Formats: sequence, C-alpha cells, structure tokens
Amino acid sequence: MHAISMVPGNKAKVDLEKCTECYACLRASVCPTDAIVETPLTWPRSLRVVFGSVQTEHKETRVPGRGTEEMKTNDVTGRFGDGEVGFSVDIGRPGVGTTFADVEMITMEVARVGVRFEPMNPVTYLMIDKNTGRLQEEIKKEKVHSCVMEFKTGVEKLPEVVQALNKAAGKVNTVFSVGCCCRVRADGEIPARRYLDSCRISYRPNGKTNIGLGRTTLAT
Repeated sequence: MHAISMVPGNKAKVDLEKCTECYACLRASVCPTDAIVETPLTWPRSLRVVFGSVQTEHKETRVPGRGTEEMKTNDVTGRFGDGEVGFSVDIGRPGVGTTFADVEMITMEVARVGVRFEPMNPVTYLMIDKNTGRLQEEIKKEKVHSCVMEFKTGVEKLPEVVQALNKAAGKVNTVFSVGCCCRVRADGEIPARRYLDSCRISYRPNGKTNIGLGRTTLAT
C-alpha cells in the first residue's frame, strides 16, 4: 500500500492511514533491528487485519479472509438454484485498497435492485440494514486492501444489477471486478450469457465440471 517510506537518518516511517495491517512487512523480516512488531488493534481498526489475512477468521462469521468461497463450491452448497444468478464483487486491490465508505456506495446501489446478500459474507455482517446495504457508521473510514461482497438475485434482474454496478463505478475511488454464476441448463444453455450479451458486457466465461467429489453419500 506504499505505507512505508524512508526518512532522513535511514529510518522507515509508517503512514498509518495507508497501512492496511496486512503484516507483509512483519512476515518478511526485513528490518535488521526487528523494529517492525505486531501491535494490539482495537475496533474498528482490527477489521484491517482480518480482511488482509486468510489465516485469520472473522470471529462473527468464522470465515477467513475477504469473503466466502463464493461460487466455487455451488455443486455442493447449492447456494444458487435454477433461475438464480450469484455475484461476487471484488473491491480494491493490494496497492490500491478501498475504504468501507466506497464499499457502501456499491452495496447500496445493488440493494436498490432487490438483491439478497450472502449472510455468511463478512461484508454482509457489517451491514446495519441488509435491505439498503448500509454499513456501520464507525467503520467507513477504515481501509483494507480488498474485500468481496456477495449476493444473488433472479437471473432476469441481471441487467439491473449491471446498471447499478456501472453507476457505483462512477462514484467510488477504487477499482472492482465482478463475477457471476448460474447453473447450466440441461440443454447446455447458460442463462446469464443471454442477459450479459443484451447488456453488451464483455466477459470471460469459465466452466467447472462436477465429477461427484462433492457428494456427501455415495450410491451403492
């Protein structure tokens, strides 16, 4: 995050506003005098480290890192059913970062479409109103290098979601990327593609084949 700079006297200075508590400098052990140490963090700054480390779980959701496993395990979880489309919005990047004020601009825009936020997602947990996407006031100035919001809606609302995300993109002072997931129909049709094409959205289709490894019981 460019939070560390050298100052006269060959010393390093940490800009605490830019620092996202990722602990990369601490893990690298680059300081010859071991001056970089972990310090206790209080709320709401403690949010920075749990979103920055996949080794740390959010104590409320028990989810590590920036979001859940998203659409990667839908063959097991069945989070997205027929006629539904799931979204992940990856906000910020290492070196760029995002504040929760920017995150709220996106959550509130998509909430107006009538999406359902994933309850186990850490960003959802920070909302004070899941119907509007409004976040807790005290966290909005906190900065993380990235986080992932997740939600789903009926596939027919996909154009409205795209429109809301485009609107949010013009407001935020960061970057974000969007992924969407839907079930492939028996005839091979991917419903989301039709709506994405109608919105003239370029995308990179990815597929996954379920070979049965996710089954909880095996047929005999």
